Amino acid sequence: MAERSKILIIGGTGYTGKFIVEASANAGHPTFVLVRESTLSDPSKSSVIDCFKKAGVNIITGDLHDNERLITAIKQVDVVISAVGLSQLADQVKIVAAIKEAGNIKKFYPSEFGNDVDRSHAVGPAKTLFATKAQVRRAIEAENIPYTYIHSNCFAGYLLPTLAQSGVTAPPRDKVVSLGDGNAKAVFNEEHDIATYTIKTVDDPRTVNKSVYINPPGNIYSFNELVSLWEKKIGKTLEKVYLSEDQVLKNIEGKLDEYYNKISYFFSFFLTLNVYKLFVLYLAESPFPDSLIMSISHTVFVKGDQTNFEIEPSFGVEASELYPDVKYTTVDEHLSRFV
Repeated sequence: MAERSKILIIGGTGYTGKFIVEASANAGHPTFVLVRESTLSDPSKSSVIDCFKKAGVNIITGDLHDNERLITAIKQVDVVISAVGLSQLADQVKIVAAIKEAGNIKKFYPSEFGNDVDRSHAVGPAKTLFATKAQVRRAIEAENIPYTYIHSNCFAGYLLPTLAQSGVTAPPRDKVVSLGDGNAKAVFNEEHDIATYTIKTVDDPRTVNKSVYINPPGNIYSFNELVSLWEKKIGKTLEKVYLSEDQVLKNIEGKLDEYYNKISYFFSFFLTLNVYKLFVLYLAESPFPDSLIMSISHTVFVKGDQTNFEIEPSFGVEASELYPDVKYTTVDEHLSRFV
């Protein structure tokens, strides 16, 4: 058996990253994680770091703003996977530059793990987010760095426990609100499966300079189909409210105004205290703003951007076809947990 590639994961202690670290270690890849010093001393991250160490993961101290340490970390591995969060997406160009300087990396995975940003009808904050990811892609391609773009679509663990409803903590049993007519198809993948498919692609030449779409047939549902499945499981018909696209767009605009007003207030507050760095930290640690969540939901549930195009061999491959041996968790199985 060929030697497995050594993998460096940047952003490995985050929501997506920790699944990828686990999958990499479980698959037998020598696994390295770049961790900031502040993260190592953060009590909320201690259990994650301990799990990494028990799994034999190599912890490297550094961050995207320390070029020397970044290059040193990159030179120890064959493949780099970025799972950085929203606040660091644009900073991935620093990874691109470091990979170019190191000269040893056979493939780079930027932090994608969602919709294909080159095939999107996004508006508002989602459009801005996707444009940032697209800029990183273009930087990778301009430097002729081999890449794989992972399109994991919806995180099942994030959306299915609430049936994609806002302001609730469990799947609804009385009423659901649909964005649009509910007929656009989306894809809901369990996070462990996303990580498993991602690591499967690392040493697969079929995925070099390709987009990999995780679209297993058992996880493709329209919102109406999702609600129907849930109704069968609980033996009850739910009241359904459908929001037109115009209403969805108005709601996004309203939430965006609220967010800007909030940010303006906190900026003025921190500026008065002369602690601008705390304002930056506040932004980095804040939950996703509602306007961003709603605008991403618009692309998924109104525009159907996860399934409204054909995957052409010239640019992409589908993960469950490449790896039929992976036993993925279906939407049906996932929803059964909440009955």
